Amino acid sequence: MITFPPHLEIHDDRFAEMVHPMSTLDMIADGFTWTEGPVWFGDHNCLLFSDIPSQRIMRWSESDGVSVFRAASGFNNGNTRDRQGRLVGCRHGKRDVVRTEHDGSLTVLADGYEGKPLNSPNDVVVSSDGAVWFTDPTYGRISNFEGYRKAPEQPCRNVFRLSPEGDLRVVVSDFSQPNGLCFSPDEKTLYIAESGSSHDDAVPSVIRRFAVEDGTLHEQEPLAEIDNGLPDGMRCDVLGNLWSSAADGVHCFDRNGTMLGKILVPQVVSNLCFGGSDGQRMYITATRAVYRVFVDVQGAEPWSRPRA
Repeated sequence: MITFPPHLEIHDDRFAEMVHPMSTLDMIADGFTWTEGPVWFGDHNCLLFSDIPSQRIMRWSESDGVSVFRAASGFNNGNTRDRQGRLVGCRHGKRDVVRTEHDGSLTVLADGYEGKPLNSPNDVVVSSDGAVWFTDPTYGRISNFEGYRKAPEQPCRNVFRLSPEGDLRVVVSDFSQPNGLCFSPDEKTLYIAESGSSHDDAVPSVIRRFAVEDGTLHEQEPLAEIDNGLPDGMRCDVLGNLWSSAADGVHCFDRNGTMLGKILVPQVVSNLCFGGSDGQRMYITATRAVYRVFVDVQGAEPWSRPRA
């Protein structure tokens, strides 16, 4: 019988095939206030992530360790990259979604809807057609810790789609607090975290799933409910499994919502991504630190895998 280390909780034999009994959970960086938004840049062999209250985007690499990628980040939260290799991030302070061009300049992609400022864009993904999808809860307006305290001006906490032509529209409007989101490998399903239980115990901590068709969403049954804490950031692997943040670590579900297993982390997890030189390292942002663990599967996002 194979014995797995205590940070791996096996619920299904399929999970045992995606982890390794000799893998370790390594803290690669610490000393932060609240880490979020990890994204791997394989072409630069580095990880970028946010330290939201400190208003910094940090950079980590195996060779150089930790450095500041951008100071005065405007309470930048979630990050992704587009197919052109540009960083796309959500800023609580500016209430916008912003893209970093290759020359380092910033382009604001969205900062308002129907003449009113956005709430506080939280997490973002870019589909293969160039559309930008992002969540807009009110976390950045609740206090000055992760943004600026101010009453929201949007009537709902929406999920938005910004078309490649620049048309911004609401695709979902009935969330209590929409949070992390990610596409299935074929982009036919969009998963969105409901984290409203952070302020209302009556709201279930579920991951909702939507069928994607011509830029619109059609809701299906929820994928799964988080049994410890709430869902925040998440990613899919190439097999279609969903890996979600939770209070006790990272929870892995198959495409039908069956719990496969957990990676237990000693701090509350906010987000995760795949990457590393082999594409089989999971980077986990967790409260004050960033962790890394080997997983025997690669991420669905093309930039999380080594170039052929």
